[in-house]
Amino acid sequence: AGAASMPLGTLERRAPSFFRQGPSALSRLVLYGALALFLMVADARFHVTEPLRQVVATALYPLQWLMLQQDELAGRGAGYFQSLDDAQEALRETHRQMAQMAVRAGETEQLQHENTRLRELLALRQRINAPAIAAEVLYDTPDPYARKVTIDRGQLAGVQPGSPVVDARGVLGQVTRVFPALSEVTLLIDRDQSIPVLNARSGARSIAFGDPTVSHDGGMELRFTPGNADVQEGDLLTTSGVDGVYPPGLQVARVAHIERRADTTFARIYCAPLAQMQGAQQVMVLQPVQSDAERPPASPRTAPTATAPRSDRGARP
Repeated sequence: AGAASMPLGTLERRAPSFFRQGPSALSRLVLYGALALFLMVADARFHVTEPLRQVVATALYPLQWLMLQQDELAGRGAGYFQSLDDAQEALRETHRQMAQMAVRAGETEQLQHENTRLRELLALRQRINAPAIAAEVLYDTPDPYARKVTIDRGQLAGVQPGSPVVDARGVLGQVTRVFPALSEVTLLIDRDQSIPVLNARSGARSIAFGDPTVSHDGGMELRFTPGNADVQEGDLLTTSGVDGVYPPGLQVARVAHIERRADTTFARIYCAPLAQMQGAQQVMVLQPVQSDAERPPASPRTAPTATAPRSDRGARP
């Protein structure tokens, strides 16, 4: 109890004498300082520590190499990911350029086709003496029971009802309805359409009717043709020009199939139109060979029937 109440200031702070070993701290400081000074002077003068430095450098080289490898690996990893990002960006740019080139190639091919068709139309225009109006097909009419298209020329461009419409290959159809800026063209394969034709080989005249339901290669039919008529598959049919609408010599169709039966007087002759009935784009609208303004005035006796017959049929007195 008496030791516990002793003041702290009276306690001995130094270690007991039997714990004291070696020189004091000051002595060690002086000794190490002198040794360091001696080593510096000896190394500067006689290079006595060079072997020790080499041994230490050799011993520490693996550790230095490992530390350097970490930095190098980190740099290579960053460069690899950066190169990967650059490669992916270059790949995306290449795909984009390839897509643009594919679009341009498609446009170029389309322009070449249009250029070819326009050149063919120009060559056809030079062979035809009748005035012509260039037009473009806008769309097919929505009527599923008719074969008609709409073109981008109308009354403002001088299109007249009944005008023939041709493409670079042949007769496409006839204008049946005219609007101020548009016109409706009935194709030759329409069931209500007919056209006088001339067999270029035999010179025989006939009438070709539209037949959209025909199961053969064509879309037209020569009706009321005798079974012994001189018609062969492959014959070229052109416009005869006797109707006063179509100029003579325009290509219309080729004979695709002939059916001759003993039980009937007439042969069934199917024809394939030469014009592009599906997908036509550039066409020409021709002025009728004999328009209403060019027809001679009717006499009083023939006034009631003057407008009914065409130019190939005379009015009865």
